[in-house]
Amino acid sequence: MNEELLEQLEAWHEEDEYEKIVDAVQEIPAEERDYELVNHLGRALNNLERYEEAVEQFLTVADEGADDPLWQYRIGLAYYYLEQYDKAEQAFERSDELEPGDEDTLEFLEWIRNRDEQDEDEHEGNLEAGEQDGELVEGSAEEPRATIASVPVVSSDPVPLSGEFWNDSELALEQYVSDLPSDELIESVEEQLVFRLPASYIEMMKEHNGGIPYNRFFPVTDEASGETGYVEIEGIMGIGREKRHSLCGADGSWVVIERDRYPEIGVIIAKAPSEAGVVMLDYRSSGNDGEPEVVYVDKAERRITPLAPNFETFIHGLMRPE
Repeated sequence: MNEELLEQLEAWHEEDEYEKIVDAVQEIPAEERDYELVNHLGRALNNLERYEEAVEQFLTVADEGADDPLWQYRIGLAYYYLEQYDKAEQAFERSDELEPGDEDTLEFLEWIRNRDEQDEDEHEGNLEAGEQDGELVEGSAEEPRATIASVPVVSSDPVPLSGEFWNDSELALEQYVSDLPSDELIESVEEQLVFRLPASYIEMMKEHNGGIPYNRFFPVTDEASGETGYVEIEGIMGIGREKRHSLCGADGSWVVIERDRYPEIGVIIAKAPSEAGVVMLDYRSSGNDGEPEVVYVDKAERRITPLAPNFETFIHGLMRPE
């Protein structure tokens, strides 16, 4: 194995140059790629959110990866974002068995198990509402609304803007967390976005610039039914350009708005899992220099759901699922 190439691949990884990793490894014929090269390629594909391709690559070295906790973690990550939760759980459990106590692995397992419990509760609730003499009443079940799920949540006290608020996992540090922004950078980003960022958001980013919070669910009450569901976010974008999930990064606000044709009402600050929707700062009422509201925009229908009157209220309203 060319040690110089491996050093270069690792350097590109540290610089978030994932496309360069993919291009370099794919120039090598597939039959000549060893276990280490395939893992570099799979990790880069994960970071580019090309999860199906990542799984394909990881499976080519499945025998060697069977007893490698890092391989199990990485393929589990790909399965998780493909929403293949059974396979993801199996991989994360194996990773935890091989290397007990890893915080990232345990957190993914917690998320998956919470989903399983929620699905079971919803299924039982639908049966109770729709069953009659052992048979489902036709038309009794409703289609779930995208990413706004009607499952119980537990409220929390106002969350701190540092400390236990942020989960600095490997994924968060690679794709979200940037160096603390200077005043010059903030001004430059605002000029590029054409919107003045809320003071509470800037203050938060000056303490911890982007990342994945522990509390990732915001409650939403359906006016028609009175039931409370939630909007789930993956992470909060920081002020910058270097990290993929930063305001002006490779998957930043304007990139996502133009690519996915979201309404041009403000700034995207967070995305839902599997890119089912986005959380935006909505400047329609305030103007570009005012205090924006926070809304959720569904990708499928571009439906806009109000969440909070301002960013600070949104942050303090985030919860964990029961």
